[in-house]
Amino acid sequence: MSTHSTRKEWEDKSVLVLQGGGALGSYQAGAYAALHKAGYDPDWLAGISIGSINAAIIAGNASEDRVEKLREFWELVSSSPQMPQMFVGTRGREVYNRVNAGLVAAWGVPGFFKPHSPLTFLNPFHTESHHKISVYDTSPLKKTLLDLIDFDRLNNGDIRLSVGAVNVKSGNFIYFDSDKIEIKPEHIMASGALPEGFPPIEIDGEFYWDGGLVSNTPLQYVIDEQHQGGMCIFQVDLFSAEGNMPEDLFDVAQRVSDIRYSSRTRLNTEVFKQTQKVRHTIARLLKAHPDQTFLSDAELELLEHWSCDSAVTIAHLIYRQREYEAHSKGYEFSRLSVNEHWQSGVDDVEFTIRQQEWLERAKPVGGAQVFDFKHKRTACSGKMK
Repeated sequence: MSTHSTRKEWEDKSVLVLQGGGALGSYQAGAYAALHKAGYDPDWLAGISIGSINAAIIAGNASEDRVEKLREFWELVSSSPQMPQMFVGTRGREVYNRVNAGLVAAWGVPGFFKPHSPLTFLNPFHTESHHKISVYDTSPLKKTLLDLIDFDRLNNGDIRLSVGAVNVKSGNFIYFDSDKIEIKPEHIMASGALPEGFPPIEIDGEFYWDGGLVSNTPLQYVIDEQHQGGMCIFQVDLFSAEGNMPEDLFDVAQRVSDIRYSSRTRLNTEVFKQTQKVRHTIARLLKAHPDQTFLSDAELELLEHWSCDSAVTIAHLIYRQREYEAHSKGYEFSRLSVNEHWQSGVDDVEFTIRQQEWLERAKPVGGAQVFDFKHKRTACSGKMK
């Protein structure tokens, strides 16, 4: 558990909540690197898609090795050619990013995924049905996970890990949780099996796709699972709800993606603040009037279940897109962009934890408080939009 000096009045678990977002996930890795340096080591990690991969790497390594292993993963999956001089300025960088995204679409990403042979689609007698419902083969990712993660540590260490996926046939959202089951590489791969690009992953006879199909953030699961006790949640989002008016169809695709993947986060946060107040009120009423004779046993049991006197703090860390990034930003794996995203994560964490409101925060009245310094951060940077 983090014992950072700004939290002296009460005990709370440190929780890291990581969204899906493909290549943008290096922002999460940079954010963790800065949190680790500042002494905020997580007790619990919850992830979706690329967030589940980052979370598994953190949970599956010793504290002193986690940042190095994250860096190893992001260097493995990113290409490192120098940007040609012709790609200058904002417009030039946009073209450079589009070219790199096109190369990924054509050839895949080392240590992550590779395209199926064209014969897979042309051969009507091909027996591997999964190859017919996906463009890429994610078997390279399994080897990468086994190379970078100690799954014995992941399952038996001091960090809880929860990753979300969707059952292909039932459509039900499920979390694979190290507090409840043994986590294997397949559980991490299932959380990131985004259709139609990636094939579903089979686990115990069932097939699973990327959890982002239902919800791109694990925040609600963390809130629902933690009934009592304090939490300090660092919610690291890769899509911002705010953006510019689209100028062409590429911009439209980008805005739709940003709004879709960020809306659940905003909804969950607002609902959480309201429900937390209600649950605190129930807890106070039960404490003030322990003799609830006018309630049936079932009614009293229900109220006790929903009562909560825990204190929860949420710190939003939201990646802000750069002017030259397009709708392909989720699969643009150039080393240049990956390093920029990583550094943005570092900068945003460092900015957040040095704010006076954060340094002087107290146990939240009413059970919940939310910090979001993105407007201050945006005002300090002319490179974001």
